[in-house]
Order: sequence, then C-alpha cells, then structure tokens
Amino acid sequence: MKLVIIRHGDPDYEKDSLTEKGWREAKLLAERISKLEVKDFYVSPLGRAKDTASLTLQKMGRTATECDWLREFPPQIFRPDVEDRRIIAWDWLPEDWTADARYFDRNAWCQTEIMKEGGVDKAYRYVTENLDKLLEEHGYVRDGEIYRAVHANRDTIVFFCHFGLECVLLSHLMNVSPMILWHHACAAPTAVTTLVTEERRQGKAVFRMSSFGDISHLYVGNEEPSFQARFCETFDSDERHD
Repeated sequence: MKLVIIRHGDPDYEKDSLTEKGWREAKLLAERISKLEVKDFYVSPLGRAKDTASLTLQKMGRTATECDWLREFPPQIFRPDVEDRRIIAWDWLPEDWTADARYFDRNAWCQTEIMKEGGVDKAYRYVTENLDKLLEEHGYVRDGEIYRAVHANRDTIVFFCHFGLECVLLSHLMNVSPMILWHHACAAPTAVTTLVTEERRQGKAVFRMSSFGDISHLYVGNEEPSFQARFCETFDSDERHD
C-alpha cells in the first residue's frame, strides 16, 4: 500500500484559507495528484487543507473523508524561553530541546514535564491511534513496531493535512521521536511525502518513505516554493527568525 501525505498550500492563517500563491500551488498539485489511481482521500477539517484538496477532488470528480485527527497538531506548551504565553508544541529553540536527551527518545519525548503539562502525550495518542484504525481498515494492523498485512494490497490513499501533523504521522510509522522531524525536516506548502509498504516476509510489513516533501510540481509550473515552515538561513538575513 502507498500513503501520500500532502501539506496544504501557502496559507492565509487569518482566514484559514490559502493566499493567491497557495491557490496557484494547489492547482499545480492537482495536475500531479490527478494522474494517480487513488483508492481514498482523507482531509483535515481546517480550511487551508480543505481548500488545497478541493482542486484535486474537483479535477478527479472525487470526494474526501474529513478526519478531525488530521487537523494541525493542536497542543500548546510553555516553551522554556517564553513563559508569558503558550506556543505550539514543536516550536522550540534548538539549544533548549536538544539539551534534554529525552526528546530524542521515541517513548520519553512526550513524557517530559513540559509536554505532559500541555497535554501533548494525550494528543499524540489520539492521532496515532486513529491512524492505526484507518490503516487497519485498509488491511494493515499495528503489531508492535511493524504492521501485519492481513490484506496486503497496492492501494494508494492520500492525506491532505499539515506539516506538524505530518511529522506526527511519520514519527509513528517510522518509530522515531517527532521532535527530530519537526526540527530537522521541512515540508513546504503542497509538498508531497510518499511511503510504500515493504513486505519482505509474508504478513509482516513496514512503511518505507520513498520521498519526503517533494515539490517538483511547483518547479514544473515555474512557481517558487513558499518559505513557510522554515526559519532564517543565516542570522543576518531578513528571513523569519522566530
């Protein structure tokens, strides 16, 4: 089975929709995804993801199942260097989270005092348990660190969601801490990530990532990728610092 995880287009967060650039990105994305044979589509309930999906669905004459657990990963925490307000759970300064080895551990990262206070552990279980329920419906049952292929298939399913949430899905499928993905990977708007099952022994499957954050459809359409999800390349630049 193939999983295709797509981040929404360049966002207008105030309107929970897309910018003009985001709509152009979504149109180019639709040209790409419409060439696939897709078994089922799933979409976040948030407007920016639904708007991104809409052009693909319209082009293909399809509909998508809306899943609450695909919304952007919602918990907020008190970051160590910002005590007067809550911030999304993965927006940390590298020098702070890397100083605690627990954040590299796939089991310990959400058991720290900061994460538990923000309800991150519960939110993570909510997302990953629902992901496993969906995969079970498609024939793959979680069994420890791998999946039992009770109905092995070559179906393709597509998720339209968000960068933070995507990293949660990937961390569960790859058995790693999402902190590593949140901070060392970047999926630009409309980026496409693909995972394919490997069943080297009958009935035992893992999901292997064949591509992450692919935006080749933007380059085909001469559309520059958005800077969203990134911070400044060098400190002396005028790019986003915080």
